[in-house]
Amino acid sequence: MVLESAGVSIVPADGPTGPGKVILRPLTLTLSEQRIAVIGANGSGKSTFLRLLNGLVLPSSGTVMVNGHDTVTGGAAVRRSVGFVFTDPLSQLVMPTPMEDVELSLRRLKLPKNQRRSRAGAILASYGLGHLGENSVYELSGGERQLVALATVLAVDPSILVLDEPSTLLDLRNTRRLRERLSVLPQQIIMSTHDLSLATTFERVLVIDDGGVAYDGEPAEAVARYRALVG
Repeated sequence: MVLESAGVSIVPADGPTGPGKVILRPLTLTLSEQRIAVIGANGSGKSTFLRLLNGLVLPSSGTVMVNGHDTVTGGAAVRRSVGFVFTDPLSQLVMPTPMEDVELSLRRLKLPKNQRRSRAGAILASYGLGHLGENSVYELSGGERQLVALATVLAVDPSILVLDEPSTLLDLRNTRRLRERLSVLPQQIIMSTHDLSLATTFERVLVIDDGGVAYDGEPAEAVARYRALVG
């Protein structure tokens, strides 16, 4: 995955034409490590950065390339490669039950309905959620919802998994469950987190500050730089 001068700005709809407010400054990065963490204060630009990686946000200048596909001109191919997990799972669980949500995701594979259902059941069971397949998503705990969201995204086997602070709404027990699940996944993982101890277990850490990359490199040093930034 390569980002080159991928600045992002917003021009107010009722304002004069011009560059607008810059929310992510130009940068050039190649993200090749298997486990990359992104840390920074709220409002620093972390979510915007992550959303560049699957085309949820498009660069105002430059390019974002994912497995050879440009997020602007090859958005569909990028979305097949990159699975995105939001902070709040209710932002992406759109069906009434976990079973239906995973089945909806599996439609991309063009499987017959009965095969989608059996595969959805097997996927949920592999996450320890088989007994909850027909429950309302609103009856699930926060941890269960986040695991359903993860199962839904991974059902179509993306090669890259991007997660935007997935443990923010979880208690300690469910955070551990999520961490254990992520630790065994074969996908490349790029994840923002406020859990600095978790960040130090990744291969590479980016520190985002004021819309730019303040540090990029070794995890312990990244955490030290971030602590210095926030005082």
